Amino acid sequence: MPDRRQPDSPTDDNPFAAPPEGRPDQPWQPRSGGDGGNGDGNGPGDSGGQRGPARWDPTDPIQRRARYALLAGMWGFFFGIFGIPSVGLLLGALALYWGISALRGKPAAATGEPGAPTGLDALGPAARPQRTAAVSGLVTASLAILLAMSSYALQLAYKDFYVCRDDALTKSAELQCNTLLPDNFVGEVLKVRQ
Repeated sequence: MPDRRQPDSPTDDNPFAAPPEGRPDQPWQPRSGGDGGNGDGNGPGDSGGQRGPARWDPTDPIQRRARYALLAGMWGFFFGIFGIPSVGLLLGALALYWGISALRGKPAAATGEPGAPTGLDALGPAARPQRTAAVSGLVTASLAILLAMSSYALQLAYKDFYVCRDDALTKSAELQCNTLLPDNFVGEVLKVRQ
């Protein structure tokens, strides 16, 4: 293949290119402009709300609890769907606690002023993704707790069927337990299949 060299242009903005001949090396400086950097040397963690999107700060307990609420609620919902209600109930309760404490909590640098905003409102523009995570965690936690409680309610309401099914030693004895179920949708769902 022929050599495909690009023409040298004086407006090339390659930060990794060697300096032009005759000019000395310069120390690195952060860029300024529209690339999301703030250019004042405070680093990307400066979430004053004036420049660029807010970043997740793992040292802030409010943001941590909002993320924990989302993750615990999601996993609690999955455990509830896959038939492990005890773990789903535990994770749902934790997600409910973390979600509420994230929405009502005070930020790490809270001021003692009586009119100062509390909870996620004190984060300003950075609060939107955290509030979304906390509310999503509350919703999934509620669903996980609902699934776990409905599973326990079914086991309590049809206790005779579950005891009969668990004590059955053969498949035919297990099929006989279907007579303990009602003739409705719940009975069709719980029925032992051949």
